[in-house]
Amino acid sequence: MARRKSKRPPAKRVSAKAKKAKSKSSKSGKQARAIELYYWPTPNGFKISIMLEECGLPYVMKPVNISKGEQFDPGFLAIAPNNRMPAIVDPQGPGGRSISIFESGAILQYLGRKTGKFYPADERGRVEVEQWLFWQMGGLGPMAGQLNHFKHYARENLDYAIKRYADEVNRLYGVMNHRLKDRPFLAGKYSIADMACVGWTNLWQRQGQDIDQFPHLKRWLEAVKARPAVKRGMALGLELRQGIDMKDPKVQSVLFNQRAR
Repeated sequence: MARRKSKRPPAKRVSAKAKKAKSKSSKSGKQARAIELYYWPTPNGFKISIMLEECGLPYVMKPVNISKGEQFDPGFLAIAPNNRMPAIVDPQGPGGRSISIFESGAILQYLGRKTGKFYPADERGRVEVEQWLFWQMGGLGPMAGQLNHFKHYARENLDYAIKRYADEVNRLYGVMNHRLKDRPFLAGKYSIADMACVGWTNLWQRQGQDIDQFPHLKRWLEAVKARPAVKRGMALGLELRQGIDMKDPKVQSVLFNQRAR
């Protein structure tokens, strides 16, 4: 009887910080404990790769190929019950015990509290960050995502849907542009709110928007993208998407029109 081939585990990408931590641990006899980042190179995934890079935390990237349905694997669902990436497992969580976290906003807040970076400790400063973080999660991300779907992936052209979401993204760009008129970043200082928004606004051309109509947003986008950690975070795993046809019916059947399981 032929022997069944064992399923190969997904490829891992180890950050420079994780490699450095491993080198130090081998010398000291202690095991390195890098954060596991369950990830695919999308605007939502970029939020966490950017934050990990900005904070200098060692991490190991574990790809979740959403075009193949890996987000529905039981092992991943134990970490992210909404079958969406990103998610993390921090082996050095509260009390020194491992913790898994799903939802990008919750992960950003957790990492901000863990490191004390890019998420103020004082209540007023924290509120400034949180309101723009949740603005992204409730507005910019979902609206831009719907626009991207109907503009590029829908099997039939629906002018009403495209206009509906293009207008809303345009309105949200205007809100952001006005906010940035008299401050360098959304909450004044660079924060997790900016990290949450940069991946979505970076797609302004694909969204059919004219960035020159929003000069303060354009200035902000250029400033954020110029940060070395942002460059590294947004470059992570881009090669994984090569060769994937998002209009392939098999891919679309995995990504779209899913119902309760």
